Amino acid sequence: MREAVLYKKLAQKSVQCVACAWRCTIAEGKRGVCGVRKNVDGTLQLLVHSYPVSVNLDPVEKKPLYHFLPGTKIFSLGTVGCNFACEFCQNFDISQVTKTGWNVAEMEEGQEYTPDTIVQYCRDHHIPSIAFTYNEPTIFSEYAVDVMKRAKPHGIKGVYVSNGYETKEALDFLEGFIDAYNIDLKSFREDFYQKVCHARLSPVLETIKALHQRGKWLEITTLLIPGQNDGAEEIVQIAKFIKGISPDIPWHISAFYPQYKMVDIDVTPSERLFEAFDLGKNAGLKYIYTGNITDHAHSNTLCPQCGSVLIERDGMYHTKVIAEKGICPKCQTQIPGVWE
Repeated sequence: MREAVLYKKLAQKSVQCVACAWRCTIAEGKRGVCGVRKNVDGTLQLLVHSYPVSVNLDPVEKKPLYHFLPGTKIFSLGTVGCNFACEFCQNFDISQVTKTGWNVAEMEEGQEYTPDTIVQYCRDHHIPSIAFTYNEPTIFSEYAVDVMKRAKPHGIKGVYVSNGYETKEALDFLEGFIDAYNIDLKSFREDFYQKVCHARLSPVLETIKALHQRGKWLEITTLLIPGQNDGAEEIVQIAKFIKGISPDIPWHISAFYPQYKMVDIDVTPSERLFEAFDLGKNAGLKYIYTGNITDHAHSNTLCPQCGSVLIERDGMYHTKVIAEKGICPKCQTQIPGVWE
């Protein structure tokens, strides 16, 4: 447990958390929406600092990030808790546990991963980046920054896989530490966000715009759920929104599989992803990728100028980088991304 940074002290030992768009006012002894930021005697404490519950060494393509150090491994970690309650969450066993009964003492009996431990592992194994993922990293940003303060001097980059609910204060706090973001844009409808995610759309859109304005490498993921957010009109709206920020932003459109509270909905047909791919291309996006299906044709990175294959992917575990430093060897077009 460590004192948080992203909060304000209020009267009568209350505090206001400013990590995410909920901006929870938290009475003494209570927790915020996420369940991991608690008011202890008038100070906001982060309960999960140094205690991730999921730690893996993943291919960076799994985040998914396709234009960020392709073909490399990324140290990935997540804690319990989330500021959303998505009814289709694939990691609900860790993200929602704080809402159903969670023992902090039991967590602290698990393995501790201090910032120094994580960075030393990355140095020993030549891992070039660290991802804060699996649950929502915004809720444990102080832990992430403590890790990256130690990682940055060694050239290790930071990644957030996020729902996009960061406040301006949080983005300021993360500045200089997080190099790339994959933001889930789950729908383009406010009612979907309210009913299915128990959150709001507008803060997510503002975060996406802000990240691009700040010059962060940004990729966006949309999970297409049959009958929920996969209508052609909505897909085009998402694509046009992204294109309006930059046609160079990669968009990952992924297949849904029954999970958590949405087990009665079928798997997304591959054809629906292909249709969304075409709609996104017609809207002007240059880099669109399908996910959660075996589909080599729609997972390669192509040069938008001459059509050459620049990065060949056979699933997320087999990546062949043809374009050194993101430069097309045929026509010399520079592909946007982070290549080294």
